[in-house]
Amino acid sequence: MAFRGWYDLPGVIRNITISRRSGQWFASVQWEREVEEPAPSILPAVGIDMGVAVFAATSSGETIAPGDFGRKALRTLRKAQRAVSRKKKGSANRRKAVRRVRILHAKVANARKDFLHKLSTTIAKNHGTVVVEALQVRSMSASAKGSVEESGRNVRQKAGLNRSILNQGWRMFRTLLGYKLADRGGRLIEVPAAYTSQTCSVCGSVDPANRASQARFICTACGHSENADINAAKNILRRADCPLKPVEGYRVRRPIEAGSTRRAV
Repeated sequence: MAFRGWYDLPGVIRNITISRRSGQWFASVQWEREVEEPAPSILPAVGIDMGVAVFAATSSGETIAPGDFGRKALRTLRKAQRAVSRKKKGSANRRKAVRRVRILHAKVANARKDFLHKLSTTIAKNHGTVVVEALQVRSMSASAKGSVEESGRNVRQKAGLNRSILNQGWRMFRTLLGYKLADRGGRLIEVPAAYTSQTCSVCGSVDPANRASQARFICTACGHSENADINAAKNILRRADCPLKPVEGYRVRRPIEAGSTRRAV
């Protein structure tokens, strides 16, 4: 079969896994070699606050807009899924329609991975320690439908929020950051997320009224005013002394979707 993209690997090939996704073939090559432990990084530390309206805000004052990959493709996906529902089960036309849906999902996933890889590489190259919140994505994106006895409220609004949360790829971003920092001698630290958006980064006052709006933070105690996400990122960086999970946990399990061949698993 035709093959492209191959180059000599500086190690011993252990196995090759052939897979097919959305009509495309992939070869995943696992190889092994001895490498020296990287020297501890001396680059500056940064805290990162993750969100939906803003994908990430750093304690240095930078904000990164979200990619909104799923939202851009939502209309096309709905049209393709309606086409599947109109086709006869077992027919060739239904198989073609299903394949179109899979290809659209693959394009969204590839665009998300590309965005997360580029962003995580940039951050890992410029910072020695990265501090993030230990967000429980599964709990945050739980359905609000409720039960038969007690139905939920604002179900459609919560469904839209859940879709936006899952579209960001927060967990993948943390995983990519973890192994890229480890390759460069850096550290990824997860800290408790409670009250980071309600705490003043100047005086330490905690008050729900401090969050004047989605984007603005105004402290009711000292009057400090700042972008709400950047203020939260500064609080996250300050909590680096009480980490929940060390970076070593990321060195063992490198994700398949990482797409890197620099280092053996």
